[in-house]
Amino acid sequence: MKNLNWGHGLAIALGCFILFILFLIFIFPMGKQNAEMISNNYYEEELQYQDIIDAKNNAAKLEQTPTYKSTAEGILITFPQTIKVDENTVNFVLFRTEDSNLDVKKEVTLQHNLFLIPAKVISAGSYTLKLKWTENKKPYQVDYDILWK
Repeated sequence: MKNLNWGHGLAIALGCFILFILFLIFIFPMGKQNAEMISNNYYEEELQYQDIIDAKNNAAKLEQTPTYKSTAEGILITFPQTIKVDENTVNFVLFRTEDSNLDVKKEVTLQHNLFLIPAKVISAGSYTLKLKWTENKKPYQVDYDILWK
């Protein structure tokens, strides 16, 4: 067997370097997750984040908060009788972190203190349900983590 000299070492090092670069180009990107921004208006929304904190604090002070229930028809949201929503209007966002195309945003009118998010607009996966409403011109917001199957 022949002894390795500096030329052989240089060739082996160069070959390893080329394999490493090829790994970074072809294999490494496959393990990355989707890196899209959560919101297109991220910076503008960040400036208004104190309003969200205040709305969540207002909701935390309530004795009863809205509840949700997963049914075959969809997600049923029920507001307690103690909450008198201004103009019976509630905004909700079903927020999907991995794909913004699956987000569901809508303003709905409460009927008998409840509303239904139909199953046909929800894909299987993990969502964050954000309910926003006002009562006596005071903002409220509650967030729920939902796993839809």
